[in-house]
Parts: sequence; structure tokens; C-alpha cells
Amino acid sequence: MNTIEDQLRTLLDERILVIDGSMGALLFQKKLSEADFRGERFRSHPVDLKNAADLLCLSQPDLITDIHRAYLEAGADIVETNTFNASVVSLKEFEVDHLTHEINVAAAGLARKAADEFTQRDPSKPRFVAGSIGPTKIQLALNPDVPGERPVTFEEMVASYTEQVRGLVDGGVDLLLPETAFDTLNMKACLFAIATYFEQHDIDIPVFVSGTIFAGGRTLTAQTVEAFYTSVSHFPMFGAGLNCSLGPKQMRPYVETLSALVPAPIICFPNAGLPDGMGGFDSNPVEFTQEIREFAENGWVNIVGGCCGTNPEYIRRVADAVTGLAPRRIPDVRHITALSDLNRLELRDEGPESSVQSPGNEPSAPDPKPSARFLLIGERTNVTGSRRFARLIKEDNFDEALAVARQQIENGANIIDVNMDEALLDGEASMQKFLWLIADNDAPDHSAPIMVDSSKWSVIEAGLKCLQGKGVVNSISLKEGEEKFLEQARLIRKYGAAAVVMAFDEEGQAVTADRKVEISKRAYRLLIEEAGFPPEDIIFDPNILTVATGMDEHNNYAVEFFEAVRRIKQECPGAKTSGGVSNVSFSFRGNDVVREAMNAAFLYHAINAGLDMGIVNAGQLAVYEEIDKPLLELIEDVLLNRRPDATERLIAHAEKVKETGTRTGAKPQAEEWRSAPVEERLKHALLKGIADHVDADTEEARQKYGRPLNVIQGPLMDGMSVVGELFGAGKMFLPQVVKSARVMKKAVAYLEPFMEAEKAEARGQRSEVSGEATAHRSPDTLNQITKHQAPEGARGTIVLATVKGDVHDIGKNIVGVVLRCNNFHVIDLGVMVPAETILETAIESDADIIGLSGLITPSLDEMVQVAKEMQRREFSVPLLIGGATTSARHTAVRIAPQYAEPVVHVKDASLSVPVVEKLIDAERRDAFAAENRDRQERDRSNYADRQARKLVPYAEAVERRFRTDWQSVEIPTPSFLGLRTIEDQPLEELREYIDWSPFFMTWELKGKYPQIFEDPNVGGEARKLFDDANKLLDRIIAERLLVAKGVYGFWPAATEGDDVVVECEKYEQYEQCEKSKVSSARDSSHSSHSFRFPMLRQQWERQGQTDFRSLADYIAPVDSGRTDSIGAFAVTAGHGCDELAAKFDADHDEYNSIMTKALADRLAEAFAESLHERVRREWGYGAGESLSKAELIDEKYRGIRPAFGYPACPDHTRKRSLFDLLEAEQRTGITLTDSYAMWPAASVSGLYFAHPQARYFAVDRITRDQVESYAERTGMTVREVERWLGPNLGYDG
Repeated sequence: MNTIEDQLRTLLDERILVIDGSMGALLFQKKLSEADFRGERFRSHPVDLKNAADLLCLSQPDLITDIHRAYLEAGADIVETNTFNASVVSLKEFEVDHLTHEINVAAAGLARKAADEFTQRDPSKPRFVAGSIGPTKIQLALNPDVPGERPVTFEEMVASYTEQVRGLVDGGVDLLLPETAFDTLNMKACLFAIATYFEQHDIDIPVFVSGTIFAGGRTLTAQTVEAFYTSVSHFPMFGAGLNCSLGPKQMRPYVETLSALVPAPIICFPNAGLPDGMGGFDSNPVEFTQEIREFAENGWVNIVGGCCGTNPEYIRRVADAVTGLAPRRIPDVRHITALSDLNRLELRDEGPESSVQSPGNEPSAPDPKPSARFLLIGERTNVTGSRRFARLIKEDNFDEALAVARQQIENGANIIDVNMDEALLDGEASMQKFLWLIADNDAPDHSAPIMVDSSKWSVIEAGLKCLQGKGVVNSISLKEGEEKFLEQARLIRKYGAAAVVMAFDEEGQAVTADRKVEISKRAYRLLIEEAGFPPEDIIFDPNILTVATGMDEHNNYAVEFFEAVRRIKQECPGAKTSGGVSNVSFSFRGNDVVREAMNAAFLYHAINAGLDMGIVNAGQLAVYEEIDKPLLELIEDVLLNRRPDATERLIAHAEKVKETGTRTGAKPQAEEWRSAPVEERLKHALLKGIADHVDADTEEARQKYGRPLNVIQGPLMDGMSVVGELFGAGKMFLPQVVKSARVMKKAVAYLEPFMEAEKAEARGQRSEVSGEATAHRSPDTLNQITKHQAPEGARGTIVLATVKGDVHDIGKNIVGVVLRCNNFHVIDLGVMVPAETILETAIESDADIIGLSGLITPSLDEMVQVAKEMQRREFSVPLLIGGATTSARHTAVRIAPQYAEPVVHVKDASLSVPVVEKLIDAERRDAFAAENRDRQERDRSNYADRQARKLVPYAEAVERRFRTDWQSVEIPTPSFLGLRTIEDQPLEELREYIDWSPFFMTWELKGKYPQIFEDPNVGGEARKLFDDANKLLDRIIAERLLVAKGVYGFWPAATEGDDVVVECEKYEQYEQCEKSKVSSARDSSHSSHSFRFPMLRQQWERQGQTDFRSLADYIAPVDSGRTDSIGAFAVTAGHGCDELAAKFDADHDEYNSIMTKALADRLAEAFAESLHERVRREWGYGAGESLSKAELIDEKYRGIRPAFGYPACPDHTRKRSLFDLLEAEQRTGITLTDSYAMWPAASVSGLYFAHPQARYFAVDRITRDQVESYAERTGMTVREVERWLGPNLGYDG
């Protein structure tokens, strides 16, 4: 029987199919009125219907049919029904939800009519109808407005989707297309509805699942594309893909990722670019089609089309572009166990080379507890196993309960086990609320899949309805028979989870290895053959039972378990094994030393037997090799049942261990300052940055001063005032101030629970501060006593942010530390912060000042936009500007004129306090603002004079280029052509290449290394800082806390005008060059696999200047008769940097957090220096170098490595081409932001030039004629070029 599915599979084997474009774009062009939407039928409807586009299927059916025809005429093979919002939940807004079925039937009928017309016209090109199912406006996965609650239930969402599916199927669609999934739990509800409807009606039609990824590579609910697919992969989808939110250019890496992951056809229908701010999109049909064609040429797609902003012209061009191109071949994807929350977690069991995939889908370091292929399941969020967690849930203290979950992840748990089985709890409600709160507070850096654990099926099902990711059910078994077992298994599969299966059947719990294996094999067969489970989603728990009970029949329990695991892995291929590890040591409860050692020893042997995961307390697990050897021998005698008296011997030894404990050694003598009054001790600790005794001293001060706020405003701020005074006077240096801030943070964090208790008491609520209330909960209580509320006594509130598109924050963080040390309330919004967020936060917090930071030149333009928006919204607070690329002149010329209030450039952190003090002081502000205005007026005048200086015409600058005698100059030949990847550059090899001078500048210690150590003012502190840095660097290297990756290569190159043309036809990234080529009239003279870098040229004629340089001058021209080469590179030392810095931040250790980022930056630059040395040798001209490391740092060698965004090539946008040439994102994990900042921030990229006279230079200012030429050569508009090159314009753009 030739079904629709058969037809589609046949066609998809032959060619790439085309789906239609936007329905909304064409409806918008019609400029429909309210009356048009209503039609005659809804003329008297009580609510406005103007945006009810789905209703047009009833009120304007001819209009909808004509749009379908337009897309079919353009070449679409598939048209979508006009039902994106035609679900019960969405239609309620217009009070027409009762018409859901009718609307969907009508919509399907209109599309069916048009499709059948075109199929009859040309039977060789059949047309199909896809039932469009949108995500609704309601989110199930998140509720940021009311955490822990949801506006609709999972069941209501399923019912809503079911009614829509019923209408689409009844209307005759060929396939279903649940699309634009930005909330994965909504999509899972939709798939649940589809699966249930298909089962009930015994039908099966193809289903495509399409997600939506936003800029940054995550869904709206923060899942990566890999996590999204993992979450829905349980559904037997016909295909998967991406649509909406992004244009094809931005969607590119995610389509490529999905293409490699999904063993089914890929559908891709992006928007017409990104929003242009004017209600449209920033792409066009030609550019859009070029990108889609490249997707097809790369073998990534099977079905292509368009989403928002696209129209029949787009689809016509797309259809023409993919004609004749081979469809993507479906990959043979290996079956592995994969789970997800915000990230995908893979369990690989390939032997000693296997690895656990962790957040960000990057390979983690080998798990020290104890195998890289073993997953830890955190057990402390279990009310039956943790008295503390049970108490928190009973007291409705979910905030602290969430902290328990976070702590498990921080301690190494890969999965979190959640259990609410307690007689006094409403298990279903508690499970639901806790999982909702986890989702509402989730973040990619502390996310883990959930194991829903309960002995009650109703609690398990309640939990499954809350998971957007792919979790695990713990557990099901055969103890109630096969029918119940299969019923629950099928539901687990439909909810999209893996399942733990206990070694239990109708006869009871299995004790021997034979029984454990017998039950497991029976369950395995049932799950695979009758419940549709893949083996990798089956996890057997062969029952870890307690040993050393004194009962002989229990002595062999561990041995039976080890044997059962071995046999299950052999006889149930693909299945995994797990167990509750702490059960084995239950006989020794109360003796933590023995229990932790026994658990670790048991795990060691179990993992060797093949155990894949275990439920443990991730924070209390001994290291097998470090267990006391006599104790280990006794424990293994018990576990391995090696002697009949093993239990008695271990019990006797355990009593000795319990009595003596493990702590030995005399108490060290107290230092002299510890005998001073508490005020002096706190001041000493703040001045010296000593945090060892801060909790005890702060508690003593609290007892003495009564209120915690009195401690902050008294001895703590007294001490910080001294710190601020000494720093302002130059008697303390920035590293010392940051250490002082660390002590202050820890003290305030200790006091926070007591302040919260005071607040509760003031509201008339009872709130007891238990012993656990002293836990350090807040990363920065001075900053977050409430979300944005300034603490009592703060001198003012300052909002700081690194602007949108920029990822650099070291300088900003230092400014924040210095301001906090002077009792200012600082709200640090982090990096890549949109203007709207900055301004809304300033309003919410009633901020006194806003501070903007940025490192890359595009950030300058973003700062201008923020200033304009502040003016438009009538802000009245001062604006501070800072960052490496900012300057007083640029602030005066470009930013200050956009905003009527004071706009002040702050050069470094030491100047931030006096500037802020003057701006918030009513008596000094006006005078300071007037001085600032006068300085800026002088800067603008000087700038105008500078602009008036002579810039030669572009044609003249080209004529007076730097010239080379290309017939005689030496042109070296690289030792290879193409790319080479450095997967893991040893950091210890980079250490000797570090240039330490910029490191000291980061900390505002001015001087050249190593001479700075002899400086009478800063030398001593510089030496301490250097020692601290190297101590941390030792740890980073020893523990592999940072990972360095790189890619570099060589290619034949020539210049054509001011363009460098790279030829890469014969090399390993042949296809990459093909997809990245720049179309222009000039390309015709080169291979179709050429790659073009347009360059800029100097035009400012300085005194004595004889030539005007461009980087293009350093490569032989096409007509020179010589073969030249160019190199390129991208390196990073930043993988792991954010995670390590976050750990220090969580411990209130801003000093080491900043130190981590500063060292990562230095290591990245050292990597670039080291690689350049290698490149010069491999290129041949550096083979005879014998330079010292100091000479290398001073660049005493031949050749240069300019970076895009820097003076010789100031256009950041060319980084995109560079990254495509290098395949940098795939090979190094470095990505580019919208403003072309590299992420991780500790990254360096650029080009290599070998010309013997190549040197660095600044393009500086350019004229409009060069801008117009550059726009033509890059394919950008003049306005776009002016935006990106604003600081270089020699005219008012």
C-alpha cells in the first residue's frame, strides 16, 4: 500500500523538498481591517478579532486558499495549514475556543483543495498538506512571574492539542507539524496528545517536530539544540528540525548540529533574517537563498522553506536553488543513553576511553568518583533518605530545598533523584511544586536531569508532567504482574523518560544473582518487544542489599550484586545498571567514616563489574585509593565475603574508628591579632584579606551589637572605610582591595539569614534562625538583600553592565568591587546585557548612576544606542562609560551628545569612587558636571580639528600603496596547506610565553615585568600578586581546570585590489570554502572555491608619510606571477574559565574569580604567541630563529598576526569569514556574539602574514569613497559599514 509516508520517503530519497513561507507576512501585506477578520459570520462577536488569523479560515476562506496557491505556484511541495494558533488554549483569547475543531477542519480543507489542484496539474510533483501546530502563548516549563505555579496544567494543554489534532486529521492533512517549540514541555504535551489520539483511533501519519533556537544557541526555556532533541526523541517522529527566531545565517551551527544528531529527515525553515527594528527583517531573498543552498550543499537538510518575513519570492528562489542538489543522507546514529535538562547528558560505555558528556555538551574531565563512564545520582533531595530535606519540604521551605539540589550538582551529581514519599506529605503536590521550582530557578551551569523517584505511580506521573527534559523514572517492576508493568512502561515512554526496573517480580525481591538476571531478562524482553523501549533507556537495579547485618544469609549480598551486574550487561545488550549505593552500608549508620569508606569500596567493585550509575550523596564519597588500608581490607572482606568472621572484625574496628574519629594533631597556637577586641579583629581581617575566622568573629559581633545591620554599618563598614581611604591614597592596591571585598562578602553572607529573620518578625511572622540558617546562601548580599533593593545605609545604587554583544567583564567586575568597598550598592547585570534590561533594572532599583562597559569596538555603538534610549525615556541619572576601547574623546564626541545628563568617561577603577561621590553629592554634582562638559567640549573641538586634517582620496591612497618588488622578494612556502587542529594544548607549555606586564595592568599596578618587582611603591604588592597568580596557575594546570584549544592553517593567496583572495580548492575544508565564498563580479576571475577578505587602507597623510598601507599590500598580487600564502588562526584558553570563576564567586571570592579570568586571558595570548612561533617554523622563514622569550614578547621576529577589530583591520564583521575559513566553532568551541566578540572571552584570532617588511599599523580615519568601495566589496550597505567602522570615519556618518 502506497501510503503518504511511503510517498514522502521515496521523494526524500530523490530530492530536497520545499515547504512554504510565512502566512502572516502575506496577511500583513493585505492590511486587513477588523471587519475583514470578522466577515459576515462574526460581525457581532463581542471581542476584537483583528489578530485572530486562524479565524480567517472561516471568515475569509478564499483569501487563505489564494495564499496557499501562491506558495504552490512558487514551487512549494508542502503547504502548512493556517492553524498556528488554532488550539483551545490560544483561541480562548478571542472567545472562539469552542470552534477549535471546526477551524482546523476548515483550514485543512482549504490547504487540501489548493494542494490537490496542483497535484492534478502535475502528478509527477505531488503536493502535501502539513497541519501546523504552534506552541501557544502559555509556557509549561517556566513561570518567571510566579515561580512554582503554572497558568495551565499539563492535562489541559494535552486536551487543547488533542482537539486541534482531531480537527486537522478530520480535515485531511497529510502530516502534522508541531512547530516553533520554544518551550519543550509544551511540545512534549503536544506529542503526548498526538500519540494518544493515534492510539485511540488506530491511525499513523507522519509527524515532523520543529524547535526554535534563539541567539545564544538555546530555546526560550534555555535548552541547547541537543537537549531539545533529546527531550523529544522518544516520539516516533518522521523528521525533526528548526524554524523561526533566527535567519539562516544565525541558524547555521544549530542546523549542522541537529543534522549530525538526528537519524531522520531534517526540516529547516528560518525567518527572513533578524528583526531590523522597523517591523521587518534584515535579510533578502538572495542572501536567504544563498545560505539555504549552502545548507543543502553541505548535506544538512531534507526539507527547506521559510518562516516569518518570507514570501513566495523567497520560496521561488529556494526551490530553484535546491533543484538538482542531493538530499541529506540519514546518518547511522549510534544508540547511547542520553538524558537532558537544559543540556544533554550522554553516558558512554566504550571502555577506558569513554567519557561523560556534561553541561554545554563538552566532554567532562574523568569523574574522580571513580570512573569517567559512571554517572552519580544525587540522593539528598529524597525525603526518605535525608531528614534535613524532609524537614524543609514539610516546612514549605522550598528555597532551602532548592539549595540542597544545587549543592548536589556542585558536588558532582550528574542526575538529581527527587523523592516525596512521606506519609504526612501530599506527594503529588510536593513533587509538582519542587520540580516546577527547579525549572524556574534552573541555569545552564547548574542543571541536571531529574530522576523522579516514588513507590506511588501517581507521584511519578505528576513528576513526569513537569519535566521539559528527558528524565528517569525510579522505578517500575513486575511485582504487580506483566499487565501493570507494561501499562506503566508505555506511559513512561510516552512522557519521554528512561526507566529504572527493579529486580522484583510477583514472587518478591530477587536476592541471588540468578534471580536478579532472570527477572531482568524477562523485563528486558517485555520492554523491547511490547512497550517499544530502546535498550539504552532501560536501567536495571538488581537491588543493593545491606551487608554486615550479623545474619549469615546476608553475607553474600554484595557478591551476588556484582555478579548480577556483569551478567545483565552481557545478556541484556544496551541496557544500563544502577543502584542505591548507601543501602550496602546501612548497618553502620551513625559511623560516617565506615559508611563512606564502604560505599566507595562497593562502588569500586561494582563499576568494575559494569555498574553505570549509582544513587549516592555526591558530597560524601571517599576516594577508594585514600581509604585507610587496614579499614579497606576489613571492608572488602565483608563485601567480597572472603572470610566467615568478616562482619565481627569490621564491627570491632568500626567502634574504634567511631571513638577516635579521624582528626589528629594539636590545636595551633592562635596568632596575636586573634586576642584583640572583635572590632579590631574584623578590621584586621578586612585589611589583610583573611577569611579564616570571619564566621566566628561576625557571630561574636552580632551578639555584641544586637542587630545584624548594626554589624554591617558598624565594624564591617568601619573596616571597609579604612580600606577605601588607603586605596584612594594609593596605600593599598587593587589586589588587596579585592581580597578585602571577599572577607566583607563572607561576613555579610553569614548575617543574611538573621536579617531575613528580622524582616519576617517585623511582618508579624514567626521565623526561627536554626543552626542551618548560618549557611552561606547569597553570593553578594550587599547586592541582593532583595533582588534590587539597596541595603540600609548604602551610599547609593549603581547599575553596571557589559553592553549587548560584548563578553568581557574583568574591568567592570573590578569597578564593582571598589565601589562596594566604599559602601555603594552595586547591581552587576553581567555581560551581553540589552539596553532594555539595563534601563528597566535602573528604574526598578531607583538607581543613582548607570555604568556601561565594553572591550570591542562595536560596543561603542551600543553605548551610543543606550544613551539615546535614556534620552528618549527621559532618564535623569548620570551615565558612566568605561572599558578598554572607550576613551574620553569618543565619549565626548559620540556618546555625550545623545544624552542631556552627565556622561562621564572613567579611565580605571581607582577613579570610579571619586567620580561617583561627586555625581551623587548634591553640593558637588553641578560643578563637577560643568567641568566635565567643558572638558568634553574641548575634546569635541580637538576632534573637529583632527577631522579637518588631510585625508587623501581613496584612489590616491591606492596609487601610493606600500610597494614590493614582487620579482625579487623572498616568498616562503608553508610546510603544509589546509587546517590543523590543536585539541588540547598543554597549559604548562604556554606558561613560559606569558607576557605578565598586561596582567599587572589589569590590576592597575603599572610597570613592566619583571622590573615592576623593584618599584618602591608597588613592587611588594606586585610580587604578592604574582605569587598568588602562579599558585592558582599551578592548580589550574595540575587539575586541568582550563582547557586550551586551537586551529590554524595555510592557504595559497593573492591580492586583487585591496582584497586578499584565499584559494582552498584542494584542501581538507574544500566544502567550507565553497559555502563561505563571497559573491561579487570579481569572483569570476578565480576558482569558485576562492575566499575573499576585503581590507581597508590608510588615508591620513601624516608628516613625512610616503605610502598608505593596507594588509593587502603584504600578499603578492594576482598578476605578479608569484605564488604567495596566508595563514590564519583561532585559539582559546577559556574553556572552563566561567565555571571556575563561578565557583569562586559562589564562595564570595571575587579575588580569585577575577584572577581566573585574568590568567585565562594571559594564557590565550601566550597560546597565540607560542603558535605564531610554530607557524614561523612551519612556514620556513622562522626556522633559524633563536629569540629569547622576552624578545618574542617584544615581537622581534619577522611576520605579523593582525586581528580583525584591531587597528590594521578594524572591521569586526570579517571575523565571521575568518571563523568559516578555520571552521573555528566546530574545531575549538569558540563562538561569536552578535557583535563579533569571541566566546569564551579568553580567545584570540587573526591572520598570519610572512612578508619580510610586514609591520603593524593603524588604518585610522577613512573617507566616504573608501567606505563605499568597502561596502561594495563586502556585500554590506554603506550604512552598515558606517555602523561597524564608526570610530574610523573621517566624516560625520
